[in-house]
Amino acid sequence: MLRLLSRVAVVLWAAVAAGQAAAPGGHLVLIGGGEKPPEVMRKFVELAGGPAAPIVAIPTASSEPDTGAYYVRLFKEEYSCTDVVSLEIRSPADARRPEYVELASRARGIFFSGGDQVRILTALARSPVLAAISAAFARGAVVGGTSAGTACQSPLMITGEGDFSGIRSRSVELWDGLGFFSGVIVDQHFIARQRQNRLFAAILEHPEYLGVGIDEDTAVWVRPDGTFEVLGRSSVMVVDASTAKLGRQPRDTGQDGLGAHGVTVHVLLPGEVFDLKTRSVFGPTTGVN
Repeated sequence: MLRLLSRVAVVLWAAVAAGQAAAPGGHLVLIGGGEKPPEVMRKFVELAGGPAAPIVAIPTASSEPDTGAYYVRLFKEEYSCTDVVSLEIRSPADARRPEYVELASRARGIFFSGGDQVRILTALARSPVLAAISAAFARGAVVGGTSAGTACQSPLMITGEGDFSGIRSRSVELWDGLGFFSGVIVDQHFIARQRQNRLFAAILEHPEYLGVGIDEDTAVWVRPDGTFEVLGRSSVMVVDASTAKLGRQPRDTGQDGLGAHGVTVHVLLPGEVFDLKTRSVFGPTTGVN
């Protein structure tokens, strides 16, 4: 049986160290995996301050040894960035290295690679590098990511472990994530890999959070004013169970069937904007009544 793994100290420690939890000053650019659309990556570079801005890549989630070098080449060759480094963090010891702390502190853009999001939390939990990233975000830096680098950004992180064949309690393993995308549980590769079951299960057990499922080749640009815009090529699903009537049906397996009446679901297209405070949609709606 899966259980919620409590790592509240990770998020609280980073938030206290940086003072970012109450009023973050930075932006997020989070891709759901697949391709990294050029317009999304250009937006990340723009928000960082342009091609001369200091950018760090965090390849921790990846098992491939050349991932960091790939991102350095990508930013330099495709987006003309001149100050890009990779923080080769594979362990908690790496996340304490003074030179990495310094590089994270001065960064205006921090980009997390795809792979396995558990590796990110395992290496960065309670680390000086995480505190430095949190402080940079609070000062206005942009934090980006793709796939696992997106999954880790919410306060509760879907690890990818569990039984997603139905909508049942205790079927989705959750860890406390980095917490930069506050108030949500985020999922990635969402439409392409049909991950609705696991996000619905997570939200029906934690209705205080919004579910945000980001498809491949698609991103959310989360702004300090509490809104996010959909960028890229596909769609983003938002699941809001905050006012729903929730139900549970006990089962012998110990995993209750979960039900709900009155769940609000939005499917957002590129250019549309969602207000996280009012839980409403606005922005371009060409062809939508």
